[in-house]
Amino acid sequence: MEIANAPSTRTDAGASSRIDAFVFDLDGTLLNTLPDLVALTNAVLRECGFPERTTAEILSFVGNGVKALMYQAVPADADEEAVEGAMDRWKELYPQYGHKLTKAYPGIPETVAELKRRGAKLAVLSNKFDAGVQDVIGAYLPGLFSVAHGERADIPRKPDPAGLLRTIAELGSVPERTAYVGDSTGDVAVARNAGTLAVAATWGYHDVERLRAAAPDLLIDAPGDLVGLME
Repeated sequence: MEIANAPSTRTDAGASSRIDAFVFDLDGTLLNTLPDLVALTNAVLRECGFPERTTAEILSFVGNGVKALMYQAVPADADEEAVEGAMDRWKELYPQYGHKLTKAYPGIPETVAELKRRGAKLAVLSNKFDAGVQDVIGAYLPGLFSVAHGERADIPRKPDPAGLLRTIAELGSVPERTAYVGDSTGDVAVARNAGTLAVAATWGYHDVERLRAAAPDLLIDAPGDLVGLME
Protein backbone atom coordinates (compact mmCIF):
# COMPACT_ATOMS: atom_id res chain seq x y z
CA MET A 1 0.00 0.00 0.00
CA GLU A 2 1.42 3.34 -1.05
CA ILE A 3 0.50 6.65 0.55
CA ALA A 4 0.50 9.29 -2.16
CA ASN A 5 1.65 12.85 -1.64
CA ALA A 6 -1.75 14.29 -2.40
CA PRO A 7 -2.27 17.96 -1.47
CA SER A 8 -5.34 17.14 0.64
CA THR A 9 -4.21 13.75 1.96
CA ARG A 10 -6.22 12.22 4.80
CA THR A 11 -4.04 9.19 5.32
CA ASP A 12 -2.68 9.89 8.77
CA ALA A 13 -3.52 7.36 11.50
CA GLY A 14 -6.45 9.42 12.73
CA ALA A 15 -8.04 9.56 9.29
CA SER A 16 -7.71 5.81 8.84
CA SER A 17 -9.46 5.11 12.13
CA ARG A 18 -12.47 7.20 11.10
CA ILE A 19 -13.37 5.21 7.98
CA ASP A 20 -16.67 3.36 8.43
CA ALA A 21 -17.96 3.29 4.83
CA PHE A 22 -16.53 1.97 1.57
CA VAL A 23 -17.98 2.78 -1.85
CA PHE A 24 -16.56 0.84 -4.79
CA ASP A 25 -16.33 1.32 -8.51
CA LEU A 26 -17.44 -1.86 -10.31
CA ASP A 27 -15.72 -2.63 -13.64
CA GLY A 28 -11.98 -2.97 -13.13
CA THR A 29 -12.25 -2.70 -9.35
CA LEU A 30 -14.59 -5.38 -8.04
CA LEU A 31 -15.10 -7.40 -11.20
CA ASN A 32 -13.24 -8.03 -14.43
CA THR A 33 -16.10 -7.61 -16.88
CA LEU A 34 -13.90 -6.77 -19.87
CA PRO A 35 -14.21 -10.16 -21.67
CA ASP A 36 -17.99 -9.79 -21.77
CA LEU A 37 -17.76 -6.18 -22.91
CA VAL A 38 -15.45 -7.20 -25.76
CA ALA A 39 -17.70 -10.06 -26.87
CA LEU A 40 -20.89 -7.98 -26.78
CA THR A 41 -19.41 -4.85 -28.34
CA ASN A 42 -17.89 -6.77 -31.24
CA ALA A 43 -21.12 -8.69 -31.80
CA VAL A 44 -22.95 -5.35 -32.18
CA LEU A 45 -20.27 -3.93 -34.47
CA ARG A 46 -20.43 -7.01 -36.71
CA GLU A 47 -24.21 -6.89 -36.86
CA CYS A 48 -24.14 -3.20 -37.77
CA GLY A 49 -21.54 -3.75 -40.50
CA PHE A 50 -18.70 -2.04 -38.66
CA PRO A 51 -15.18 -3.44 -38.14
CA GLU A 52 -14.50 -5.16 -34.83
CA ARG A 53 -12.26 -3.65 -32.17
CA THR A 54 -9.36 -5.21 -30.28
CA THR A 55 -9.51 -5.90 -26.57
CA ALA A 56 -7.04 -3.07 -25.96
CA GLU A 57 -9.19 -0.64 -27.93
CA ILE A 58 -12.37 -1.56 -26.09
CA LEU A 59 -10.53 -1.31 -22.78
CA SER A 60 -9.59 2.26 -23.68
CA PHE A 61 -13.27 3.05 -24.31
CA VAL A 62 -14.74 1.82 -21.02
CA GLY A 63 -15.40 3.82 -17.89
CA ASN A 64 -17.94 6.44 -18.99
CA GLY A 65 -21.01 4.36 -19.74
CA VAL A 66 -22.49 2.54 -22.75
CA LYS A 67 -23.03 5.67 -24.81
CA ALA A 68 -19.38 6.72 -24.59
CA LEU A 69 -18.28 3.15 -25.31
CA MET A 70 -20.28 2.84 -28.51
CA TYR A 71 -19.51 6.36 -29.74
CA GLN A 72 -15.82 5.45 -29.62
CA ALA A 73 -16.21 1.88 -30.89
CA VAL A 74 -17.97 2.75 -34.16
CA PRO A 75 -15.96 4.30 -37.01
CA ALA A 76 -15.34 8.03 -36.71
CA ASP A 77 -17.38 8.74 -39.84
CA ALA A 78 -20.52 6.93 -38.61
CA ASP A 79 -23.55 9.20 -38.48
CA GLU A 80 -25.57 9.92 -35.34
CA GLU A 81 -28.40 7.60 -36.30
CA ALA A 82 -26.00 4.67 -36.79
CA VAL A 83 -24.34 5.31 -33.44
CA GLU A 84 -27.67 5.50 -31.60
CA GLY A 85 -28.80 2.33 -33.33
CA ALA A 86 -25.63 0.50 -32.27
CA MET A 87 -26.06 1.68 -28.70
CA ASP A 88 -29.70 0.53 -28.61
CA ARG A 89 -28.71 -2.84 -30.03
CA TRP A 90 -25.98 -3.18 -27.39
CA LYS A 91 -28.61 -2.79 -24.68
CA GLU A 92 -30.94 -5.24 -26.43
CA LEU A 93 -28.24 -7.90 -26.66
CA TYR A 94 -26.91 -7.41 -23.14
CA PRO A 95 -29.29 -9.99 -21.58
CA GLN A 96 -28.06 -12.56 -24.11
CA TYR A 97 -24.35 -11.94 -23.51
CA GLY A 98 -24.63 -10.72 -19.93
CA HIS A 99 -21.78 -11.62 -17.62
CA LYS A 100 -20.90 -15.20 -18.53
CA LEU A 101 -17.18 -14.41 -18.81
CA THR A 102 -16.98 -12.04 -15.82
CA LYS A 103 -14.92 -12.88 -12.74
CA ALA A 104 -14.33 -11.20 -9.39
CA TYR A 105 -10.75 -10.06 -8.90
CA PRO A 106 -8.71 -12.28 -6.56
CA GLY A 107 -9.31 -11.35 -2.95
CA ILE A 108 -12.36 -9.16 -3.62
CA PRO A 109 -15.11 -11.48 -2.28
CA GLU A 110 -13.12 -12.27 0.85
CA THR A 111 -12.14 -8.65 1.52
CA VAL A 112 -15.62 -7.24 1.03
CA ALA A 113 -17.04 -9.97 3.28
CA GLU A 114 -14.45 -9.15 5.94
CA LEU A 115 -15.25 -5.44 5.78
CA LYS A 116 -18.92 -6.28 6.20
CA ARG A 117 -18.12 -8.59 9.13
CA ARG A 118 -16.29 -5.71 10.80
CA GLY A 119 -19.33 -3.47 10.46
CA ALA A 120 -18.39 -1.41 7.43
CA LYS A 121 -21.13 0.22 5.39
CA LEU A 122 -20.70 -0.96 1.80
CA ALA A 123 -21.91 0.34 -1.55
CA VAL A 124 -21.19 0.33 -5.28
CA LEU A 125 -21.25 3.39 -7.54
CA SER A 126 -20.49 2.79 -11.21
CA ASN A 127 -20.81 4.50 -14.58
CA LYS A 128 -22.20 1.22 -15.92
CA PHE A 129 -25.91 1.39 -16.75
CA ASP A 130 -27.93 0.74 -13.61
CA ALA A 131 -29.65 -2.50 -14.69
CA GLY A 132 -26.25 -3.98 -15.53
CA VAL A 133 -24.90 -3.04 -12.10
CA GLN A 134 -27.79 -4.72 -10.30
CA ASP A 135 -27.50 -7.80 -12.50
CA VAL A 136 -23.80 -8.43 -12.12
CA ILE A 137 -23.57 -7.61 -8.40
CA GLY A 138 -26.44 -9.99 -7.71
CA ALA A 139 -24.66 -12.72 -9.65
CA TYR A 140 -21.12 -12.38 -8.29
CA LEU A 141 -21.22 -10.51 -4.96
CA PRO A 142 -24.71 -11.10 -3.57
CA GLY A 143 -25.73 -9.88 -0.14
CA LEU A 144 -22.62 -7.76 0.49
CA PHE A 145 -23.71 -4.24 -0.47
CA SER A 146 -26.44 -2.16 1.10
CA VAL A 147 -26.56 0.28 -1.81
CA ALA A 148 -25.67 -0.17 -5.48
CA HIS A 149 -26.10 2.48 -8.16
CA GLY A 150 -25.24 2.69 -11.84
CA GLU A 151 -25.87 5.49 -14.29
CA ARG A 152 -29.48 6.55 -14.66
CA ALA A 153 -31.40 9.81 -14.97
CA ASP A 154 -30.96 10.76 -11.32
CA ILE A 155 -27.41 9.36 -10.92
CA PRO A 156 -25.02 11.36 -13.12
CA ARG A 157 -21.77 9.86 -14.36
CA LYS A 158 -18.60 10.24 -12.33
CA PRO A 159 -16.66 12.42 -11.69
CA ASP A 160 -19.82 14.40 -10.88
CA PRO A 161 -19.98 13.92 -7.09
CA ALA A 162 -23.79 13.92 -6.84
CA GLY A 163 -24.15 10.14 -7.10
CA LEU A 164 -21.38 9.50 -4.59
CA LEU A 165 -22.78 11.99 -2.10
CA ARG A 166 -26.22 10.43 -2.44
CA THR A 167 -24.77 6.94 -1.95
CA ILE A 168 -22.90 7.99 1.18
CA ALA A 169 -26.04 9.56 2.64
CA GLU A 170 -28.02 6.37 1.91
CA LEU A 171 -25.37 4.39 3.79
CA GLY A 172 -25.81 6.68 6.79
CA SER A 173 -22.26 8.00 6.68
CA VAL A 174 -20.50 11.22 5.68
CA PRO A 175 -17.71 11.89 3.15
CA GLU A 176 -15.09 12.33 5.87
CA ARG A 177 -15.72 8.75 7.05
CA THR A 178 -15.89 7.22 3.57
CA ALA A 179 -13.30 5.67 1.24
CA TYR A 180 -14.07 5.59 -2.46
CA VAL A 181 -12.19 2.76 -4.18
CA GLY A 182 -11.64 2.67 -7.94
CA ASP A 183 -9.15 1.89 -10.67
CA SER A 184 -9.26 5.06 -12.78
CA THR A 185 -8.27 8.71 -12.63
CA GLY A 186 -12.00 9.51 -12.86
CA ASP A 187 -12.52 7.55 -9.66
CA VAL A 188 -9.83 9.58 -7.93
CA ALA A 189 -11.51 12.74 -9.23
CA VAL A 190 -14.97 11.84 -7.94
CA ALA A 191 -13.51 11.02 -4.52
CA ARG A 192 -11.83 14.41 -4.45
CA ASN A 193 -14.99 16.17 -5.64
CA ALA A 194 -17.07 14.51 -2.91
CA GLY A 195 -14.49 14.94 -0.14
CA THR A 196 -13.87 11.24 0.53
CA LEU A 197 -10.64 9.30 0.93
CA ALA A 198 -9.43 8.53 -2.62
CA VAL A 199 -8.18 4.93 -2.88
CA ALA A 200 -6.77 3.81 -6.24
CA ALA A 201 -6.58 0.08 -7.07
CA THR A 202 -3.64 -0.99 -9.23
CA TRP A 203 -5.10 -4.36 -10.34
CA GLY A 204 -7.73 -2.89 -12.66
CA TYR A 205 -7.92 -1.54 -16.19
CA HIS A 206 -5.84 1.62 -15.93
CA ASP A 207 -2.16 2.51 -16.05
CA VAL A 208 -0.55 2.64 -12.62
CA GLU A 209 1.62 5.66 -13.43
CA ARG A 210 -1.43 7.64 -14.52
CA LEU A 211 -3.16 6.66 -11.30
CA ARG A 212 -0.13 7.77 -9.29
CA ALA A 213 -0.05 11.08 -11.16
CA ALA A 214 -3.70 11.68 -10.18
CA ALA A 215 -2.47 11.78 -6.54
CA PRO A 216 -4.89 9.46 -4.74
CA ASP A 217 -4.64 9.33 -0.97
CA LEU A 218 -3.79 5.63 -1.17
CA LEU A 219 -2.53 3.43 -4.00
CA ILE A 220 -3.20 -0.22 -3.16
CA ASP A 221 -1.98 -3.42 -4.82
CA ALA A 222 -4.32 -5.89 -3.12
CA PRO A 223 -7.94 -5.71 -1.90
CA GLY A 224 -6.88 -6.84 1.57
CA ASP A 225 -5.09 -3.52 2.07
CA LEU A 226 -8.52 -1.96 2.65
CA VAL A 227 -9.08 -3.82 5.90
CA GLY A 228 -6.36 -1.79 7.59
CA LEU A 229 -8.41 1.38 7.13
CA MET A 230 -10.80 0.12 9.81
CA GLU A 231 -8.09 -0.68 12.37
